[in-house]
Formats: sequence, C-alpha cells, structure tokens
Amino acid sequence: MIDLTIADDVAHVTLNAPSKLNSLDAAALAELGTAYDAAENAGVRALVLRGEGRAFCAGRDISAVDPRDDDVMGYLDGLVTPLLQRMAAFPAPTFAAAQGACLGVGLGLLIATDVVYVAEKAKIGSPFAALGATLDSGGHALFYERLGAHKTLDLIYSGRLMSGDEAVASGLFSRVFPDDDVQQATQDAAAKAARGATAAFLASKQLIARIRDERLALWDSVAIENAAQAALCDTDDYREGFAAFQQKRTPEFTGR
Repeated sequence: MIDLTIADDVAHVTLNAPSKLNSLDAAALAELGTAYDAAENAGVRALVLRGEGRAFCAGRDISAVDPRDDDVMGYLDGLVTPLLQRMAAFPAPTFAAAQGACLGVGLGLLIATDVVYVAEKAKIGSPFAALGATLDSGGHALFYERLGAHKTLDLIYSGRLMSGDEAVASGLFSRVFPDDDVQQATQDAAAKAARGATAAFLASKQLIARIRDERLALWDSVAIENAAQAALCDTDDYREGFAAFQQKRTPEFTGR
C-alpha cells in the first residue's frame, strides 16, 4: 500500500489505501520505512509524502485489533517511533501534502516532515476520546508547543478536529491551500527545493532539530550556525552561488 516513484531528483511516497483512509498497520509501517530507505539510497534531493484519496492518513489501522491483547508498546515504541525518527532524519528536504483526516499516526507523519502544506478542509486533532485512548505519535509535544496547555487539553477532552485553516493559523503547519490545489503546491515546492542548494538546506534542517531537541540558547545556536557556514564554504554550491550572484545569473546547484 506504499508506492514510491522517483523523478527529477524528487521521491514521491504515496500512502495508497484510500478505502481505509490510508490507515497504517505494522506491515504498512515497514513498507513506509523501506520506501524512505530506497529514496535515500537513490540520492534524491527532496521527498514528497502524500495520501491517495480523500484522506492523508486516519492513523493506526485498528480494524483487526483486539484491545484485550493489543501490544501497544510494540506498535508505538517498537514501530512507529523509530519510523518517525527515521523520517525526520531524512538527508534532504521533505514535504507533505495533507488533506482530509490527519490523525494519530497520520499526524505523527506530518510532525516528522520538514514542510507540511494542508488542505483547507483537512481534519487535524485528537479523536481518541471516543476510543478511551490518548493522543500519540508526538501530538502532545506539537500541540503544547504551538497551542499551549489550555487549547491542547481542550482539543483532547472534546475530540474537536481543527480545519487546515485553523491549524495553519495556530502555527501547527506551513501553509494552507484549497483542497484541489494542495497536492500540486506541495510537488512544486519540493521540485524547487530539489533544484536548490540542498547541502545548505540540510545544515539548516539539522540545526533546527538541535534547537528543538536540545533547547539551545541563542548564542549556542549562533555558534553552530557559524560553524555550518564555514563548512559550506568548501562546497561546490557555495562557490556557484557566489559566482552566479557576481555574474548576475541564475545559479545551477548540484547539492554538493
């Protein structure tokens, strides 16, 4: 149910089980990890993640789960978390197009992606109140950081789902687009990034991850910025960017 195509240095990873809103079982999670491995091995310079049909991903596929013997830790801690960490560490800019339901593990996939474009009518939140379960896959951290404690707990207690408009206005994700436009906008952004100075983009991606995970202070992050800039001086793209500026032409970056 996971499709991978590669064209023009961009990997396109598609969750392709629209009949079940692209919900994910253990086998699908393994397929998704394999797709990211294949994309990395192919040396792509950007990646797009999308869901086929009317939903991005409705979360875990619980259609065959018996709650009396459900191995929650095996699924979440053993499968989901390592996959999200692997996605977040992908060595190129990553983009997601999110329409319809973006819930549970589906929300986690978006959290693990660099840039998320959402459809106006997307559904984002914590529907777990009706299941006797709680938000997972990084949702607590995202909501608390962007919304604060009161709004986060209101979403969790009520089970209310935010639209794409509200999610972007609240600072959860990157940009909102009409439902019919979000896929193309995401592909266009990824294609543009793939033509850019991807080594420099990766340096920024790694720094942002450290600021988030290590809670770096201002001057600590500045020191890392300085070192990253110095390292980039030795790249072909750095020299090409300066030469293109001085010669008043469009740069041609190679990612090296």
